[in-house]
Amino acid sequence: MEVPPTSQKSTHDVPAGTRPARIDAYLAAIGLVPSRAQAQRVVESGLVTLNGLPAKPSAKVRGGDRIDAAIPTPEPLALTAEDIPLPIVFEDDHLAVIDKPAGMVTHPAPGNWTGTLVQALLHHLQGLSGIGGRERPGIVHRLDKDTSGLMVVAKSDRAHHALSAAFKAHNLDRRYQALVAGHPDPDHGTIELAIGRDRGNRKKVSVSTDCPRHAVTHYRTLARYDLPGAGTVALVECKLETGRTHQIRVHLASRGWPVLGDSTYGGRRAWPRGFTVPRQMLHAARLHITHPITGEALKFDAPLPADFKDLLTQFEKAAK
Repeated sequence: MEVPPTSQKSTHDVPAGTRPARIDAYLAAIGLVPSRAQAQRVVESGLVTLNGLPAKPSAKVRGGDRIDAAIPTPEPLALTAEDIPLPIVFEDDHLAVIDKPAGMVTHPAPGNWTGTLVQALLHHLQGLSGIGGRERPGIVHRLDKDTSGLMVVAKSDRAHHALSAAFKAHNLDRRYQALVAGHPDPDHGTIELAIGRDRGNRKKVSVSTDCPRHAVTHYRTLARYDLPGAGTVALVECKLETGRTHQIRVHLASRGWPVLGDSTYGGRRAWPRGFTVPRQMLHAARLHITHPITGEALKFDAPLPADFKDLLTQFEKAAK
């Protein structure tokens, strides 16, 4: 395999028990490349081997296989700082905690090249960790565009390494509040359901996947509202044990309690009749972490944003 001069070498051992899947679909599902189409191009270019032999896009991978790939490195973006309002909850020399507004993408991507959290961070903070690369400086974890709430960003590489390890080991307390359709039954519990890239739509996450990843969400119902002519909605707190992409949204929808305003997983029930749902009603309300350098316990709780509170008030009035 001839490796391009600007590429990233990667070796991946397929976990035991993985169901057979096409190698191009598998590479996209594990996130080694952004899309199945790009995975096909990389494989067709001879940049991927399966168990030491050149792979074809139709080749099937199974548990125990080894994949070696040389993924071409895209030209880095020339990021510029943008003076975007950004609530900074806490900041020191090593990290910052911000309260991300809904509607803000974490980092530049097709369709969202400006106005992102990264560009706001470059304006507001002096120095960011470089571990995430030139396109994602300081980014340790992400929130969906339409999810509001608390995020921690790294200002030093040392802090970035430690924070990433804490996320991987689940040594932190992350809780979200969500408005959902229906009434969770039972009113508290645990959803333990493996999820991964959807077989039919690579932009979605699903329980129907060729590459399932263990995912656990604990939930409890905080309030219930029976709305005349619009069914029942509930305010739910979710505590993440794992942090998979779209985990809360997919887990709640799988139980029949989709997040209100979720156009991807919610269906019609995510839009109660007679009410205007401004966006995906999911808010990262709590972030309790151990400071990666000092060992101090840092506890942050973000109040519900105005659009969330306004809709909640409407439900409270209608349910009386």
